[in-house]
Amino acid sequence: MPLHQLPLDARPREKLLSHGAAALSDTELLALLLRTGLAGKGVFALAQELVDAFGGLSGLLHAGAEDLRRIKGLGGTAKRSQLLAVLELARRAVAQQLRQRELFDSPTAVRHYLQLHLAHRPHEVFAVLFLDAQNRLIVMEEMFRGTLTETSVYPREVVIRALALQAHAVVLAHNHPSGCAQPSRADEALTRTLRAALGLVDVQVLDHFIVAPGVAVSMAERGMV
Repeated sequence: MPLHQLPLDARPREKLLSHGAAALSDTELLALLLRTGLAGKGVFALAQELVDAFGGLSGLLHAGAEDLRRIKGLGGTAKRSQLLAVLELARRAVAQQLRQRELFDSPTAVRHYLQLHLAHRPHEVFAVLFLDAQNRLIVMEEMFRGTLTETSVYPREVVIRALALQAHAVVLAHNHPSGCAQPSRADEALTRTLRAALGLVDVQVLDHFIVAPGVAVSMAERGMV
């Protein structure tokens, strides 16, 4: 059913203005953004298909232009552009929060940031969050991809990048596409290797997060860093 044919109190825009955005479901928020459906499929059905196709909003936040193109009704550029713009704004908003305050003042924001960037990647990605002297985020960079071991992550490159950015500390992070976020022995060995290499140039490793859909495990919280 088109949005304009719904009763006033059921229309997402009116509901949002009356009760606030938090009162809307994920599907309603997406329907408000999409505005229209397509022949034979209303906007709510299209919004729900998006939620289902990507396993919820968390998965949708990782969708790229080609991922969205595969959804019938998003083949055109307008709707895809709108969605991609909103998703990128969400990522940037969390990043800005981390740049403006000491990283570990908001551990939840750190986890959300890593979830947004790493949780739904189909392959392993090793990222480094470079921090300034106040432990605020300078930048997060994805440095290595593929099967991550001591031999596939090069400490020298991490050290060079830390020096170039004048970082005082780093937080390491990588994802487990298998969905299991438990640190492995290889993760522990890799953390020790990088901590030793970075320690030679007085850059501290504050934490190493293992990220999977719905969870980001801190090795520091487990006494493993």
